[in-house]
Amino acid sequence: MSRALRRKLAWIAAGLFCFVAGWALPGWGGLAAFALAYAIAGWEVLWTALRNIARGEVFDENFLMAIASLGAIALGDVAEGAAVMLFYQVGEWFQAFAVGRTRGSVAALMDLRPESARVRRDGREAEVVPEEVRPGETVLVRPGERIPVDGVVLSGLSALDTAALTGESLPREIGPGENAASGCINLTGLLEIRATKAYADSTVARILALVEEAAERKARTEAFITRFARWYTPVVVVAAVAVAALPPLLAGGAWGTWVYRALTFLVISCPCALVISVPLSFFGGIGAASRRGILLKGSTCVETLANVRTVVFDKTGTLTRGAFAVTQVRPVGMSRERLLEVAAHAESVSTHPLAAAVVRAWGTSIRAGAVTEAREVAGQGVRVRFEGHAVLAGNARLMASAGIALPPADEPGSVIHVAVDGAYAGSLLAEDTPKPDAAEAIAALRAVGVRRTVMLTGDGESAARRVAAALGLDRFFAKLLPADKVAHVEELLRETRADDPRARLAFVGDGINDAPVLARADLGVAMGALGSDAAIEAADVVLMDDKPSKIAVAIRIARGTLAIAWQNIVFAVGVKAAILVLGALGLANLWAAVFADVGVCFLAVLNAIRALRLR
Repeated sequence: MSRALRRKLAWIAAGLFCFVAGWALPGWGGLAAFALAYAIAGWEVLWTALRNIARGEVFDENFLMAIASLGAIALGDVAEGAAVMLFYQVGEWFQAFAVGRTRGSVAALMDLRPESARVRRDGREAEVVPEEVRPGETVLVRPGERIPVDGVVLSGLSALDTAALTGESLPREIGPGENAASGCINLTGLLEIRATKAYADSTVARILALVEEAAERKARTEAFITRFARWYTPVVVVAAVAVAALPPLLAGGAWGTWVYRALTFLVISCPCALVISVPLSFFGGIGAASRRGILLKGSTCVETLANVRTVVFDKTGTLTRGAFAVTQVRPVGMSRERLLEVAAHAESVSTHPLAAAVVRAWGTSIRAGAVTEAREVAGQGVRVRFEGHAVLAGNARLMASAGIALPPADEPGSVIHVAVDGAYAGSLLAEDTPKPDAAEAIAALRAVGVRRTVMLTGDGESAARRVAAALGLDRFFAKLLPADKVAHVEELLRETRADDPRARLAFVGDGINDAPVLARADLGVAMGALGSDAAIEAADVVLMDDKPSKIAVAIRIARGTLAIAWQNIVFAVGVKAAILVLGALGLANLWAAVFADVGVCFLAVLNAIRALRLR
């Protein structure tokens, strides 16, 4: 509990003590105790109301409570005036406590910023604040410490806890040459990291800025509540004046009775339940998503996500790994293992992605000195001598240049042909394979009511068809340039709106090469954005890990958040409307009005906090 909340609680306790004493003391002593209780509980409200009036902000909840409580005292009921203030302050304390707990949960969740950084300068270690680390400097990160800035590992092996960024509980192994993102916790070994960015441009700084900005970007529902509160309060004040004045003037009613009803009307009408609980619902939803490695750039994204009915995917790096893997080995005249061994040793001299895939498929270390006379033929493959044999490994053009006949083939993916001593020895098929959870992601999207799943890719027709069939996508478009992708998204937008004017389209890409399409869609979602500046800047929703299945999770959280916000709106407006009628008819007094106001607000805030726990 914060110091301010503890201090406020002490004042409330003192006021309650005086209030109880007022009932125990006789005559003027009791009256003085009630007056002291009112002063203790009400001075802050009265001062705030006067200050706001001086600024031209007349109609707020402080004004309503001040008028109602002073009116009760003017009618001769000091105890009731003190009760109004005390119960109001108790409700305000519980609301502040609940809001503080919610904000504290989000703050703890996003507590990514390290307190200090240890850098090597002039041969010595120096401890500085992260903002003072310069690109190119060597940063030392010990086990248990948080990485202060983005960089590349120079030395050391360790495991990184990326849970605060990605929501993943399993640590990620890291070693020399690999990128280390700021905000991750080093778990096991000492790491030396060369800083590649200043702190202001690092992943952790950008994420923290996004979380802060998210609270300021209001959804339409929040904006409606803000506008509603601006005209609602003046209207109820006018209505209260009418309740106080019209019956005595027109029907000869007792002034005291109708003024009392008007004061009750004012207390009931406080819109604090709406003003507090609805923004808190969205804030809680944003926090719930952040805990799972999903960054939502404001409440507007929550509303749009909740209405997504079409999801369009880029292929490479989004639904597929973005890296080749050998999926078939077809030997001719030798064993499968021998073909893999020959191909891997031959391709070990090349830096081409296909060559790297073949070496990975072999899975055993390359024997030193086994490959000689290596020569890489640009755009074709490699020529080497392996264990005294002349080996060719590459595409059909390399085989044709050596006069080696190939078997007929028409398959998606890239084929690496192998020849040994002028004779065809077989082939390997390498493909960009789907991510492990890609098929699960498509099924999960259908489960949450997404009507269309579409893939756009620049790859060939056969490769695109194979991936679409494997994942269960509804449609795909292949051989597309970036401009073609934008045109297809615009057409899909029209189709989505034709089905339902409220339906929205989300485009999911890597955030680097798909900026035009991300901007054109109703909602841009960047995948695998850990450490990617372009992804964080381009998209509305940022998935900090590489899992497309998180999209359905984000949609579920968004819909749950929106449902909680509307529950609070309907509950608060419905209960207040009913009690306003009872107050105007004289069936609810000031005590009931305060209980109704505080109770409605407290229950709405508790409901809003549920958004932080959405699953």
